[in-house]
Amino acid sequence: MSTLSIGVRRAEASDAEAIAAVHDSAWRQAYNGLIPARELTRMIVRRGPNWWHRAIRRGTGILVIDVGGAVVGYATFGPNRARNLIQRGEVYEIYLRPEYQGVGLGSRLFLAARRELLRHGFDSAVVWALADNEGACRFYKNAGGRKVARGSERFGNATLAKVAFAFARG
Repeated sequence: MSTLSIGVRRAEASDAEAIAAVHDSAWRQAYNGLIPARELTRMIVRRGPNWWHRAIRRGTGILVIDVGGAVVGYATFGPNRARNLIQRGEVYEIYLRPEYQGVGLGSRLFLAARRELLRHGFDSAVVWALADNEGACRFYKNAGGRKVARGSERFGNATLAKVAFAFARG
């Protein structure tokens, strides 16, 4: 009988390459056809292993989910960047390798990120998603988020709508 371990932990410098690989595959799956191809490629290339290594070394809030010794997802979090919203914390990103989506790992990682925010004194949180990213919007709605704001973001020549989901304490 074999046992598969699954755990969420703070990212370590040695995770940078694995996080970059998750970022690459998850972003291509999530944003192909939404974000213009040239912009998407540029964004992915910019966030390679060196970028993640610097972010970890600076103490950026990054959690990873480890399945059987392999990093298969990550979440980044910190203070809310949108001054016009009352939520104090923000989950900036949460991504899983596509082959690990849909089995509850994203929920586990998201809850861990929210617990970390609470531990740092942020009793409420917000998450932004592209409005046309149906999978992400469904995930945040199913996790108990309520839409509290709309905005837009520019990607090259394209301006895409985004929506903020708010989460109360816990």
